[in-house]
Amino acid sequence: MFAGVIALGQFSPGPDMLLLTRTALAQGRSAGWWMTAGIATGLCVHATVAVFGMAYLMAHGGWLTEALRWAAALYLAYLGCRLLPAVLLVIHRGREYEGGGSGKGQSAYVRGLLCNLLNPKVVIIFAAVVTDFVTGERPAWWSPVLWAIIVGQGFLLWFLYVWLLQFPPFRKGYQRLGPWFDSAFGAGLLALAVFLVINRSLV
Repeated sequence: MFAGVIALGQFSPGPDMLLLTRTALAQGRSAGWWMTAGIATGLCVHATVAVFGMAYLMAHGGWLTEALRWAAALYLAYLGCRLLPAVLLVIHRGREYEGGGSGKGQSAYVRGLLCNLLNPKVVIIFAAVVTDFVTGERPAWWSPVLWAIIVGQGFLLWFLYVWLLQFPPFRKGYQRLGPWFDSAFGAGLLALAVFLVINRSLV
């Protein structure tokens, strides 16, 4: 039950999925897997906080969740704004679209890590779900197993997602409609940033 709920929460549409989809399509499998590693590293931090006794604090942290909300909104707005100017330039000048290029794996890793660490959806889901599974008397191995499920399952799901995006129909569709895809991704990231600013519940 725990694994199923966490899988649904992690793999629901959000900043991580939006950013990883664009990276895997534009920069290829290697950059996508580097970003998956960054997301998984962020999950290590979230899982440690949630499983080992601080889930309640993260859910009711007041200034902590408020600061996280604003940091996430600013970072998503930054990522969205980086996509839009290049797309508008391509459309205006009629140049051939070059997409995101090959990029550097380390850069994709850092972007994945920051996006996950600043993703308030992850904090709220983990705090809400994990709290019920760590209360009461539990064996010593219980918490480490929950931690391993969160991190291992997240890494595996995102890894497979990047692999699926490399199928020719997906890649050819992106190459043909790259400017419009990127404008949609950029607008989506900006919309998420605005949503975080105006929605104090973070959900």
